[in-house]
Amino acid sequence: MVVVGAGEAGTAAAIALRDGGWTGSVVLIGNEAMLPYERPPLSKAVLSEETLPGPKLLATPERLKKLGIDYLEGRNVESIDRAAHTVAFSDGAQLAYQRLLLATGARPRKLSIPAAVGSRIATLRTYADALAIRQFISPGCELVVIGGGFIGLEVAASAVSRGASVTVIEAGPRLLTRAVSAPIAELVKAKHERSGVRIETGATVEHIDAKEGRSKVVLADGRTHLADLVLVGVGVVPNVELAQAAGLAVDNGIVLDETLASSDPHIFAAGDCCSFPHRLYGERIRLEAWRNAQRQGAAAAANMLGANRPFEDVPWFWSDQYDQTLQIAGLSREEDVPVARNLGAKGQILFYLAPYGRLVAACGFGSLGAIAKEIRFAEMMIGRRLAPKPEVLADPAVNIKSLLV
Repeated sequence: MVVVGAGEAGTAAAIALRDGGWTGSVVLIGNEAMLPYERPPLSKAVLSEETLPGPKLLATPERLKKLGIDYLEGRNVESIDRAAHTVAFSDGAQLAYQRLLLATGARPRKLSIPAAVGSRIATLRTYADALAIRQFISPGCELVVIGGGFIGLEVAASAVSRGASVTVIEAGPRLLTRAVSAPIAELVKAKHERSGVRIETGATVEHIDAKEGRSKVVLADGRTHLADLVLVGVGVVPNVELAQAAGLAVDNGIVLDETLASSDPHIFAAGDCCSFPHRLYGERIRLEAWRNAQRQGAAAAANMLGANRPFEDVPWFWSDQYDQTLQIAGLSREEDVPVARNLGAKGQILFYLAPYGRLVAACGFGSLGAIAKEIRFAEMMIGRRLAPKPEVLADPAVNIKSLLV
């Protein structure tokens, strides 16, 4: 069994293969010259803590050895020979597989605007990226974040907490346009502004100039922002080139069936790089989330061993914003009906009911203790396809756990 990609999905898959009883060879291939590590801390603890924390490992060398997982670090897989069941590395070496899992992840989307040579522009995906960004985050530093999504806002929160001056520029009419509803986005915006972050929505960046060792961000309306560093957080692009070159079907990611198998039954995929049909929502989706990658990796491993089970986990997303949490369960559409549940100082939840009444999503922002509990029970209701009454969902006096009965 060969796993290409040593992120959350790939590492979870390699471990699950052993847990599932596979006694043959398991090879985990990573293109970074370090042990597998978690990515969520990169925009949080790695940037914000006074003492630099090392990468949070997904598996120690001792555990990999105990499980009998051969970890190849700093290796790039260049091609797949589907007929011969081999993968080829950039140094010409080849490795045979019985089953292959592609967990190649995604890469930050680049700006499509002109940027002068010498302008300091960064993206965040790896531990090395986080270290480079951390060097600029200090009192007096001016940071401009382009993009008001999860990554941009998490970096903004980390930077301002260490004394940096931060401006977030979002082209859309509000923050988190693709992720949450307007009321929740307003709560997040208010939290950032109270913490000292300047937020400009409906602002389009025209180009970036270099000026005396700094970057000048020029907006379409002529306004400018000088920055010691520009952080670009405008989404990601799934890494499908390896799969595409091998002739696998690709459409907004590597195309999988319900069991996470690709168009080649000997090749599976998991994580940010793939799209798959979800029975709960009746459509093909691609998720960019830590827990999805972890659970998909384990599910793909089980199916590589013959379980043949559809992947039906309810999508779940989370983002820490200062001392508060933003959590989302499920997926909502424009036609879904929002139902607000006000938790007072603890935060707010928005539930989403499909036109036929079934609960399909929930989103909350506030204190971790209150929000996590509400979203956890909402996730269970979504998975069970329940249709709670709107007035009951809206009443904070009703214990949401009781609605599971």
